Amino acid sequence: MMERIREGVNSIAVKIILGLIILSFVFAGVGSYIAGGIGNTAAKVGNVEIGRGEFEQAYQNERNRMQSQMGEYFSTLLGDPSYVASFRKSVLDRMIDDVLIEQHAESLGLRISDSQIRTMMLEMPQFQNDGKFDSELYQATLRRAGFTADSFAEYLRRDLVRSQLLSALQGSEFTLPSEIETQGKLLTQTRDIKTLTLSLEEFANKAVITDEEVQQYYQENPAQFTRPEQVKVSYIELSAQALKDSVTVTDEDVTQYYDEHLDKYSTDEQREVSHILVQGDDEAKAQAILDELNAGADFATLAQEKSEDIGSAEEGGSLGWIERDVMDTAFEEAAFALVNVGDRTGLVKSDFGYHIIQLDAVKASESKPLAEVKAEIVAELKDQVAIDEFYSLQNELEKVAFEYPDSLDDAAEAVNQKVVTTDFISQIDAPEILKSATVMQAIQSPEVKEDGLNSEVMEVAPEHIIVVRVDDLREQTVLPIEEVQEQVETQLAKVKGEQAAMELGVQLVNELKEGISDALNANGLTFGELETIDRSSPLAGTVFAMSKPEEGAASFAQTKDMQGNVVVVELNKVMSDYNSAYNEQIGAQMIREATQQDISSVIAILRSNTEIEYFLDAQ
Repeated sequence: MMERIREGVNSIAVKIILGLIILSFVFAGVGSYIAGGIGNTAAKVGNVEIGRGEFEQAYQNERNRMQSQMGEYFSTLLGDPSYVASFRKSVLDRMIDDVLIEQHAESLGLRISDSQIRTMMLEMPQFQNDGKFDSELYQATLRRAGFTADSFAEYLRRDLVRSQLLSALQGSEFTLPSEIETQGKLLTQTRDIKTLTLSLEEFANKAVITDEEVQQYYQENPAQFTRPEQVKVSYIELSAQALKDSVTVTDEDVTQYYDEHLDKYSTDEQREVSHILVQGDDEAKAQAILDELNAGADFATLAQEKSEDIGSAEEGGSLGWIERDVMDTAFEEAAFALVNVGDRTGLVKSDFGYHIIQLDAVKASESKPLAEVKAEIVAELKDQVAIDEFYSLQNELEKVAFEYPDSLDDAAEAVNQKVVTTDFISQIDAPEILKSATVMQAIQSPEVKEDGLNSEVMEVAPEHIIVVRVDDLREQTVLPIEEVQEQVETQLAKVKGEQAAMELGVQLVNELKEGISDALNANGLTFGELETIDRSSPLAGTVFAMSKPEEGAASFAQTKDMQGNVVVVELNKVMSDYNSAYNEQIGAQMIREATQQDISSVIAILRSNTEIEYFLDAQ
């Protein structure tokens, strides 16, 4: 049938019909999606659009970060559609807040120059190799992160503009000594307590449940015993990293690459120079100093006495070792034009003023031996070959997966990769490679899930792609009680056990407040040893909310520990170990908190004064 469809597509009649359909889409407004309108926009902040692709990348980055921090617990959270929707919206809201801050900073006239951006990039450790900026490393890093040179520079510019505004807000905050002392006393406060723990497991084990209660609990809580919709998925995965393992690099390849890129493995010529600076446009003053030098005055002495570059003047004008593309252009050209050690320039005009430059020493360019950089070259060549092969295979995979949409076998053969098939899975227990929002959306699409067609080729990471298809579908269903009998009984026992523990906890607290120990004695319970806790304790939320007991008396309250057990707390004493040595840290923390409140307030005002539109379906 697919062959007949393909043959029909090539007929003139079908092409005319398709043309009319496309025109109708354009006039109906659907053309805006094809042209990259709202369909490619996640949100609009005033006149600024946040692209869907930009959002999806930010969402994926944040998801990966949370996954690495929280592990399996986060995977469980992602099984809840409402949590996913809230999580996606929180990422988009942060991007909107960033845009609002950028717009506000620009309205205040905050700017970042091209030279500041350039200096920052040159100094970033991610682009350094042996302490020097590495252009090839820079380009490779940007490529892997999905940036072009221009887009990365713009990203830095936006980030620095935001930082200017945030720094200004932080710089405007202050705290009074009395505020710091009060906060210090609260933060360093400790409390002496005793605790009594009612184990939920023990209460659950003692719980008596009947068949009628089991049946009732099963019927009243179907969501707990519902198997989600599941799919059996086949996929082909292709990554440049995996392709590197099959790449062979010969010694001839290494030698040729080394010869062709010798400058990469060579140190730049360096020059040790000194200078005397006269700031501004006072050429006459600079000329007078030059005349003294020409008359035989000592350069270092004059630099100490008359140079207006305070930092170098103390060192006799010495700037240490410099290399090309670091200094002001006019300064650099003059310094590298000097031939012999001891030579001096005339007056050199730069943006800083007039310089007189002296050459103190020269280090010639040196090349690293091939043996020393061979391993690095092999890795680079493998990387290049693998990436080239990856993009070639990507084109082939896209082509064959589309031309033969009813199976992945042809596509797998075309790119020499295997088809991986899962068992029935849901979003919660899917393999990690399938958990990205883009892949899950593809699996849930009608074309893939219902029609059984191959998905589009999707990028799950830089130079890492996947194409999927659904082989089988199992609808969401409430499992029969026969299959979940043990689970129902266990869950019901936990519920009844927790209820009994909480009721006993309330009874204990109420009696102890009255000085009665009947329930305590009847259940054979005793409090543990006296312990001192601070605000880092898991029980701090409850304990530090309790009122200070009278001298010789105690206060009582009920809470839960990290395992959900009921804990009865006896508070005996409140103490403070305030030390003014921590004032600086406490003050800094208070300023950070106040600054965050200021930022939140500014963003709230900006949001109320800016038209913000959400186009993203957070699901």
